Amino acid sequence: MNNREEFPGRGRDPQEAMEAREKVQKKLSELFGGMDHDIPLLLFADSFTNNQYSEAARTVIRAVRELSKRVTLREFSLGHDLARQYQVTHSPTLLFDPDHFSIRWLGAPVGQEGTTFVEAIIMLGYRKTELSEPSTKILKKITSPRAIKLFVSPTCPYCPQQAVNALKTAIARPDMISLEIIDIMACPDLAEQYNAYGVPVCYANDVMIARGAQPEELFMASLEKLEQQNVFIPESDAEQVETDVAIIGGGPAGLTAGIYAARSGLNAVIIERGALGGQVALTPVVENYPGFAQIGGKTLVDIMVQHALQYVPIFPDEEVMEIKIGRPFEISTNRRRYTARAVLLATGATYRRLDAPGEEQFAGSGVSYCATCDGFLFRGKKVLIVGGGDSALTDALYLANNEVDVTIVHRRDTFRAQDYLVSQVRDRGIGILFNTEVREIRGDTKVREAVLFNNRTGATSTQPVDGVFIAIGYVPTVDLARKIGVELTGDGFIKCDGHHRTSIPGIYAAGDVEGGYKQIVTAAGQGSGAAITIFEDLVNPYWTAQEKH
Repeated sequence: MNNREEFPGRGRDPQEAMEAREKVQKKLSELFGGMDHDIPLLLFADSFTNNQYSEAARTVIRAVRELSKRVTLREFSLGHDLARQYQVTHSPTLLFDPDHFSIRWLGAPVGQEGTTFVEAIIMLGYRKTELSEPSTKILKKITSPRAIKLFVSPTCPYCPQQAVNALKTAIARPDMISLEIIDIMACPDLAEQYNAYGVPVCYANDVMIARGAQPEELFMASLEKLEQQNVFIPESDAEQVETDVAIIGGGPAGLTAGIYAARSGLNAVIIERGALGGQVALTPVVENYPGFAQIGGKTLVDIMVQHALQYVPIFPDEEVMEIKIGRPFEISTNRRRYTARAVLLATGATYRRLDAPGEEQFAGSGVSYCATCDGFLFRGKKVLIVGGGDSALTDALYLANNEVDVTIVHRRDTFRAQDYLVSQVRDRGIGILFNTEVREIRGDTKVREAVLFNNRTGATSTQPVDGVFIAIGYVPTVDLARKIGVELTGDGFIKCDGHHRTSIPGIYAAGDVEGGYKQIVTAAGQGSGAAITIFEDLVNPYWTAQEKH
């Protein structure tokens, strides 16, 4: 429901301004006259604190009461028993129908927020929020309480949109959601406590979930997830989806493949069981993606997802349970069924972990799995590289070339890497600790030291370091590929020809699940290449001739 209308009068002659005001008043009278629920308001104020805001609140409420008998007002001091009962501590504080809702306004609904107050009265009077269907679905997912604090300013033109979003949630789910709309001018102490500048700023359960105004669905998603959401993906109720290409995996390879498949004229869908973006979404800072000198991993993922959504539907939080080989392929997930002429496996790979204490705690704060991603941050600092294969030695050389003080830690007495890499490491004078294991990673806000164990002598030592790079291999996500009989390489990755075709005609692979450099840009390139191959193959199916023979 959106009844906002700029208050008329500015820039008009007196007669025009008066006629416009009368028109607005008549419209509001009609709206208020049709309300079928009473709206009791409780105003808590004293004459010593923010009295100008208290008077402003009274003025606004009186104006509304003249238009509807449904609105009633009772006033109390901050020392009244009801103030203690409702835990009111700021003057003025306005409570809306507190027997049925937990909505309060700290300050006065004036300026830009006057329209928010009017919309609150109308929604409460009609008990209607006119939430969109996607928003309603998101709100139904909330199963634990949400205490919203929304900081606004009377001079902010963006605050009413976010305030109405918040009001809708508190009215639609009074069983789970409470709302405080806080005027930063009337309550500077709370604004400072929450660092709530650059309004609107929204907190839920004392966690910042949104800065700036959002579309309704994004606000609902942010409230449900308890973190700011920048992309809204509508849910689908379809029980069956027909498409040309089913892309399984929503990382850089899958998202790029979706864009290129659609631009080739194919219908495509992206199915992702976990977080969109894969490992990129968990990377604090990406410094090697073309076009961005430095960008947060989650921010880069949001940009990719927004781009992909312009071309292709995305089905998040959906796991593929089975793929039946045929023409078409039949794909069953935990939510629905798909039929597709081709399937692209972009399921990715995960870094193999040490499982040492401190590893997870300091991930992104000194523990890294990607030297080419994070190495620049450690220039002039001391780090350990854990591993003894090609990847570990290549990472060590890369870091050394970037003026990082590197020591390689390997649990065996010889490397498993190629001889020329071993020679280069020795020529560069890179430190090596054989027969050594990292038993613990310690620090405060970031890595400060590593506990090392010599498995030959049994000795334990502590070494001061600024970072620990773990390069002990990757675990490709190939459970689905193995299940349907796709051939794998000796290293466990999906085996493909030079055009991303697997051993099963019509099944393709792209990204980290194929092996290779494990870089965002190469995964995206593989996704685009696979999509182009799929388009060409669907136009000219190479398997038709094979099936005839």
